[in-house]
Amino acid sequence: MTGTATRYLYLARHGEATPDESGLTEAGRRQATLLGQRLSDVPFAAVHHGPLPRAEQTARLIADELKGVTPRVSEVAGDYVPHIPERSEFPDGSADVYLRFLAGTTDEERERGAGLARQALRRFTGVVTDGAQDRHELVVTHNFLIAWLVRDAMHAPKWRWLGLNHCNAALTVIRYAPGRAPSVLLSNDMRHLPAELRWTGFPAELHV
Repeated sequence: MTGTATRYLYLARHGEATPDESGLTEAGRRQATLLGQRLSDVPFAAVHHGPLPRAEQTARLIADELKGVTPRVSEVAGDYVPHIPERSEFPDGSADVYLRFLAGTTDEERERGAGLARQALRRFTGVVTDGAQDRHELVVTHNFLIAWLVRDAMHAPKWRWLGLNHCNAALTVIRYAPGRAPSVLLSNDMRHLPAELRWTGFPAELHV
């Protein structure tokens, strides 16, 4: 698509959620605030977040540290399965583990997720086509959508959103510049978080 300016897409997974996923833990709130402080100098044109409480609360805590921007809810930034591959899409030997992971997905979830994933690509990616100024946008969302958008930026096969894991309140940045392929500038970056707030939700042996 022809464009006149660069889009910088900032992607953040929500902070650590409570066991019932009704909101954020204290650690999750700290993660969100620290991410907001890191992003405080970015001239965001928009902040989007998914409709679930953990994403909404994260976005509002981030926005508290920003200037002149109000978070807006977007179903497209929600938690859904973007693509369920056929067995033939996988490399040899890797299909079983992923298909077991996706086995509980219903036909309704499959159809809805695929539709939202297409909308996400149209809404959040690509160069700026309606102005001459570079644009910075933040999407506070969930692991699956971040993985889907990174996969697309890398021109990887559709199944490859699987296996891309992002930590709570980690930052990923993709640049869409005219005349260039998308560039993943940051991926799963947690430098704004102290060690005790990194790798939330992963086994203890993976803490770094």
